[in-house]
Amino acid sequence: MRLCRFDENRLGLVLGNEVADVSAALELLPQVRWPAPPGDLLIANLGKIRSRVGAIAGTAPRKRLDQIKLESPVANPSKIIAAPVNYMKHVEEARADAGINFGTDIKTIDHYGLFLKSNTSLIGPGEAVRLPALERRMDHEIELALVIGREGYRIPEARALDHVAGYAVSLDMVVRGTEDRSWRKSYDTFSVVGPWLTTADEVKDPNNLDFRIKVNGETKQESNTKYLIFGLAKLISYASQAYRLYPGDIIMTGTPEGVGPVAPGDIMDCWIDRVGEMKVAVTLAR
Repeated sequence: MRLCRFDENRLGLVLGNEVADVSAALELLPQVRWPAPPGDLLIANLGKIRSRVGAIAGTAPRKRLDQIKLESPVANPSKIIAAPVNYMKHVEEARADAGINFGTDIKTIDHYGLFLKSNTSLIGPGEAVRLPALERRMDHEIELALVIGREGYRIPEARALDHVAGYAVSLDMVVRGTEDRSWRKSYDTFSVVGPWLTTADEVKDPNNLDFRIKVNGETKQESNTKYLIFGLAKLISYASQAYRLYPGDIIMTGTPEGVGPVAPGDIMDCWIDRVGEMKVAVTLAR
């Protein structure tokens, strides 16, 4: 099942080039009062939402995908977790390119651990990446994103994938420099997730997915998740040793070689096999 959030928090079921508006299923979500529980309410109740979506999709009104504005499929993650230099060829490119490393010693994920990105950086593909007015290089980084489906802490690696609700395409945008990654990757619009949530049952082997990004029609990054240094189960287990994971938490799994700068006016076309494809524009922040 491919579920999207669109046009100011409507819920859609993606069916080919159309979206069935199944927002009526949201009536099943429990009413909450302050303090709201951590995590995303829809993802926490995804099982019953999916059942209701299946029941009403046949008679739901439909729109073409090109008629709607796609938002991040997760509205309220408690956190966005990211994995630095998690492909060896990207480690090698970062060490060789001073425009990436800024004179710092590039090490591996074993040394860095994971890092957090601000939730306020999260957008969907219907909203453009807005570059801050800085005289710095700002790069695209395409990544497979996974969405946690249920709470977990110190999760064994052998059961880690059981905690995944689904997958999405993501862009982990970055300002190059010497500051901490959490700072340089948390500007508004620097976490793009979409175009929808592809539920875990649709992706039989997430550790063997081809993916690529084209900028203005030119392929810049192209790889496969089988080359991850920390595979998906290891990433989830590793993250949960420090962070308690909640439904809706997003883990960006790392980017391969080929990162490069973008500029206002560029169009980034991002594709991951079995997950989805999204086009994201680049503008200048105002």
